Amino acid sequence: MKKLLVYLREYTLECIVSPLFKMLEAGFDLCVPLVVAAVIDVGIAGNDRSYILWMCLVLVVLGLVGLACSLVAQWYAAKAAVGFAAKVRHALFEHILSLSYTQQDNQGTATLITRMTSDINQLQNGVNMALRLMLRSPFVVFGAMVMAFTIDWQAALIFVVVIPLLCLVIFGIMALSMPLQKQVQGGLDQVLGITRENLTGVRVIRAFNRQGPEGERFRGANQALDRLQQFTGKISGATNPLTFVIINLGIVAILYTGGIRVNTGSLTQGQVVALVNYMNQILVELVKMANTIVLEVKAMASAARVQAALELPVGQETRLVGKTGDSSHPVAVEFQEVSARYQGAGADSLSEISFQALRGQTIGVIGGTGCGKTTLVNLIPRFYDASRGRVLVDGVDVKDYDLQDLRRRVGVVPQKAVLFRGTIRENLLWGNENATDDQLWQALEIAQAAQVVRDKPGGLEEEVEQGGRNFSGGQRQRLTIARALVRRPEILILDDSASALDFATDAALRKALRSLPDRPTVFIVSQRAASLRFAGQILVLDDGAVVGHGTHDQLLESCPVYKEIYDSQFKLPGEEGRKNA
Repeated sequence: MKKLLVYLREYTLECIVSPLFKMLEAGFDLCVPLVVAAVIDVGIAGNDRSYILWMCLVLVVLGLVGLACSLVAQWYAAKAAVGFAAKVRHALFEHILSLSYTQQDNQGTATLITRMTSDINQLQNGVNMALRLMLRSPFVVFGAMVMAFTIDWQAALIFVVVIPLLCLVIFGIMALSMPLQKQVQGGLDQVLGITRENLTGVRVIRAFNRQGPEGERFRGANQALDRLQQFTGKISGATNPLTFVIINLGIVAILYTGGIRVNTGSLTQGQVVALVNYMNQILVELVKMANTIVLEVKAMASAARVQAALELPVGQETRLVGKTGDSSHPVAVEFQEVSARYQGAGADSLSEISFQALRGQTIGVIGGTGCGKTTLVNLIPRFYDASRGRVLVDGVDVKDYDLQDLRRRVGVVPQKAVLFRGTIRENLLWGNENATDDQLWQALEIAQAAQVVRDKPGGLEEEVEQGGRNFSGGQRQRLTIARALVRRPEILILDDSASALDFATDAALRKALRSLPDRPTVFIVSQRAASLRFAGQILVLDDGAVVGHGTHDQLLESCPVYKEIYDSQFKLPGEEGRKNA
């Protein structure tokens, strides 16, 4: 929590003014029992109506001034809390964007979303209540005890016994509930993760008639969270009954002691009423404090989770040696005995990969599912790091590049075509925010997406819904390819990004890429042998190792794995068609 308080610095004035006005309000509240005692002992006892009216006017003034102080305090507290939450949310969002793929994989999307939403909302409420009540309530409690001593020190000893007992109850419950609140937030993460997974894959769930099992899985996680919340709530809920019992016993003791001392003339009736009022004030404030502490426990648990996310190492380590790749280097990409292993995995995803990609050459990467194709191309822009060996771009180790400089050289079209809410133009300008309309249309023509845009009523200004759901899969793929081409990258990675295209469109795309005057080095990851047939060299992967390396014709002669893939797609088309039918 301490590290998060830096985001409150801009609201220092609000953090000072709000508690001060709350304590000023509390000071007026502490005066009320004395005024009531004066009304009883002087006004009522002496049948002095004018004095009673005058004291009632004083009570009204105290109430109005206290109300004004309370409104000012709450306005400043709300301003500080909302501003603090906005700054933390912005900082966390920026930090999440800077995390490496490995860190994002380890944390999980559902957990990060929970921290951005539920946890920061808890923080906001915690700061708001802390500014309003964390100083006011103790001030009233100890102020009431001091005022009781000014009335009668012997009766005030009851306050000395009651207040420590109340503190013991409150802080004991806080100590028990704090670790449970962390478990509750963890359970919420799990429920949100299942929810997100099911909502994302709802069509698949229905297609396989898995509504029942998935509902049971959600119900199990939800019931576990419910049981934990109920258990935590029972512990936290014991605060109010226990504090009420102690306070009421204290009031009984005051009435008993006060009655005896009134009979002996040591106390007046008004003073006894004032002592009872002070005890009631303590009751109200300690109940507020108990509820505030429960809220603060939740806020502290959320703060720890947000702080843990903010403390995740930013991105990947870079050796700041000031190297810059030479764009005229004949070898655009080189792998030197490269192995890669995902964090927590028991085996390498890639093993001892070595090859060179010449400038302007097309490199095909093919192999069975899970053989490491995507992992291989993800090492080039450093989405992941090699565990052994070196990856060189333009003759320089990728770890020696500034990440922004490296990724400016690389255009990536991932497996999942992702478009963002906005217009087609805004999505394409992600590749190069300074691109002209001519450059946008040129990229669209190469990506075979120009006609898609022309067919839309708005053209480049056509609205794109979240995720591009108002476009077909093939249209999304072509637009994401165009977005990468707008950047005019030196290296273009197409990671199975033409899977939704028909063969004719796929062939036209590859032909257009080959015809570019300043042709980039292209890596094509594909399951289609036809897509790689004219590549300068093809890498055949099997279980993370290169089992074939050469041209299409060479691999048909020398690589059984490649030949098996090719034959499965082209040999005996009639028989294959009957099987598919």
